[in-house]
Parts: sequence; C-alpha cells; structure tokens
Amino acid sequence: MAFLGQEKFGALPEAEDMLRITASPHFRDGIFHNLVPRPVLSDGSTLAGTLFRFLTEKRVNTEPPRPVPSLRPDFSALRSAGDTLVWLGHSSFFLQLGGRRVLIDPVLGDHASPVSFNVPAFPGSTPCSVDDIPPVDCLLISHDHWDHLEYPTVMALRERIGLVVCGLGMGAHFRRWGFDRARIREADWGETLNIGDTLRIHVTTASHYSGRGITRNKALWTGFLLETPGRRVFFSGDSGYGPHFADLGRRFSGVDIALLDSGQYNERWKYIHMTPEQAVRAATDLGAACLLPAHTGRFALAYHPWDEPFRRAVLAAEKASLRLVTPVIGQALSLAGPLPALPRWWEDMNKA
Repeated sequence: MAFLGQEKFGALPEAEDMLRITASPHFRDGIFHNLVPRPVLSDGSTLAGTLFRFLTEKRVNTEPPRPVPSLRPDFSALRSAGDTLVWLGHSSFFLQLGGRRVLIDPVLGDHASPVSFNVPAFPGSTPCSVDDIPPVDCLLISHDHWDHLEYPTVMALRERIGLVVCGLGMGAHFRRWGFDRARIREADWGETLNIGDTLRIHVTTASHYSGRGITRNKALWTGFLLETPGRRVFFSGDSGYGPHFADLGRRFSGVDIALLDSGQYNERWKYIHMTPEQAVRAATDLGAACLLPAHTGRFALAYHPWDEPFRRAVLAAEKASLRLVTPVIGQALSLAGPLPALPRWWEDMNKA
C-alpha cells in the first residue's frame, strides 16, 4: 500500500544489520520475542479486531473536562541547574544528568498516530514545541510505536541530536530519515553504553512488542537505566509487569527515581502494559526511592477514565509506603535533593 510506504513509517532492518540481530538470544523465527513468552493480547484478539474496538467502542470520561495544567519549561535556565528531570507528558522526558542532556521518547505534536484525526493530545498538554528543545547529547527511543517515536518531532530535532540510542533493528527507521549510521547506537537487552565519562546507559528488558505498520517485532523494545556516579534513573518504556524488574533491582541495588508505564491498560493488554498497582510493585522490585507514573496524562489510548491511573497510583503507593512524584507537564524537578511533595493536580480538574 502506498500509505504504508510513506517515509514516516520508517524501514525494516537491512541485510547488513541482520548479522548482529540474528546473534541476539531474543531473536528467532525472524522476529524478536519477550523474555517470558506470552501473547500481546491476552484474549487472542487480532490486531484488526482491536483496532475496530478502539475506533467504535464507547468511552466514558477518557479525556479531561478542561485543559490539563502545564508549564512551559525554560530549558536555557536549566543548563546551570544540575541534575534535572522534566516530564513532557505521556512517556516523554527531558533529563539533565552528569552534565549531559538526554531526551526520551519525545512526542511533541498534537496527536500520536499516523493520521492527524486519531489519538489527539489532551488540551493544554503541549506546553512546549520542538523549537523549545535545546541540543541534546542523546535521544533514547524505547520502541517504535507512534506514541513514543513521532516522525515530525524526530525530524525537527535531527540536527540537534548527538546520538540516537535504541533497540536492535530500530536504526533502520533513523537511517531512512537521514541520520548517519555513526550517530545511531543499537543495543540488545543487558548492554551498556558510555556517554562521555559521566553517564552510562544500560539498555534493559521490557515486555512489549514493536511495529509501526502491519509488520511486528522486527525491532527490539527496551527500557533504560541511566547511571552517573551519584544517581540512577530508570525508564521502563512500555512494559508489562515481569521478573525483569526484580532482576534489575538486584543488579543495581536500587534507583533514585523510576519512570514507569502505569497508564493505558486493560485486561487484554495485561502482558504489555502495567496497571498502577503493578507499577508500584515494579518500583518496589527495583528498590526505587520514588515513582513517577508515565504513559498517561496526554493521550487516551485505552478505555479507562483519564485520571484513573493517578488515583489508583496514589492508593497503591500509600499502601506500599512508596513516594509518588506527580509533577504537571513541563515542571522541572531538581534531582539534587529530596523531591518536594507535589499537589494532586488532577483532583482539581473534575471540580465544578
């Protein structure tokens, strides 16, 4: 189809990539596999059936009643601010760690879909544009779904990106989009990349799948643990709950803050996304000092009420005595000391 052949859909790995891809223990029968074998859809649904339900099933309260609160970050002022975290909504983050600037899964446009009329961003949830983003040392991409790898954002930022770090097989997308092979670092689960002398990026296991069109699992999905001499920040990417969180907790003896998939869940997706309760459990497995709920707050990809992930995360975190961090989109958080108590901004959204 001509539609699926558009540049924004990316590309499949080339022959010269396959030697390394086929050497991965997670690649067999022509595709990548999760560490724990389990179906993408727990009820055996097809992709077409799931898409039909998504387009036709009635939803209740999946979008906020008024624009969500947000702040426009002043990235120029952050240069001298030390280690800093900025949530840009959904699973997009800007990080300053060890003197390096890192951008994670940036989706800064007004929709998370190959077509502009589908999956619109919530009003108020786009406080900054690609023009606001400064040059970054690293772009981290956890997987190639549209709500994590947005073609217009990546293309607008292309000349401001030092290195792209992603899973095996995903580099083909970036090469089609004009990125030099030398600027792309593709990695398997368990590999570590050094960014200068101060930042190490550990590419970690996730339980999910990949694909921008009808072809699935030709590229590897990942999480990332970012480590400096004084700090560890973990980003799960999209992932169902699994033993890989406890494995990481044992390997690294805890993290300072965990940015975890905790929205856009339902029973059919239970192996590829976490509920808020599972995210709290994963944070506990990681030995995390605090949890920031991600994959929520900007798009409605599932059928639950838009604020339910936050409400459920609060209850689960209180029960587990885990610190929950809930900034508004665009709010800069200094990681140099204890994070402050933050208002439950979503509670005001439903007030008359």
